[in-house]
Amino acid sequence: MYQRIFVPVDDSSTSRRALDEAIKLAQHTGATLLLAHVVDLAQFGWGGTEFLDASELQKNIKATGEAVLNQAREAVEAAGLPCSAVLLESWGDKMAEVLVGEAEKEQAELIVMGTHGFSGLMHLLMGSVAEGIMRRANVPVLLVRSDETPDADAPPAVM
Repeated sequence: MYQRIFVPVDDSSTSRRALDEAIKLAQHTGATLLLAHVVDLAQFGWGGTEFLDASELQKNIKATGEAVLNQAREAVEAAGLPCSAVLLESWGDKMAEVLVGEAEKEQAELIVMGTHGFSGLMHLLMGSVAEGIMRRANVPVLLVRSDETPDADAPPAVM
């Protein structure tokens, strides 16, 4: 069964639900959880930031990412499971590519992540990291849907 489960985390309730599912799976299989959080620093590394201290802003963004990882790590350790955690930096790369690259590097056998389930216009505007991972990953992907309905009038997202 799965021994290395890759779990991208952020600070959303959907991500926490996915982490909870990954913990349940790992408890049954004895797997190690591989936690990852991506910070996109590109938006603060070029023009338009002359009124900002870009390096200070990037440092704060990384600190926030570390806090997200620490919170996830604490949840995994409280469940008595082994884990590792990595803060990944993106410089304008597609987050899905960054995450899949890390999952491959870590030899993950399963990716467990949350999806907000946006459809229609919201999906077009927001994109979908989950969809990008599903298209690129060469291992199974378990998507955990949000318990909040993003657009009550929209039909369910099909992925």
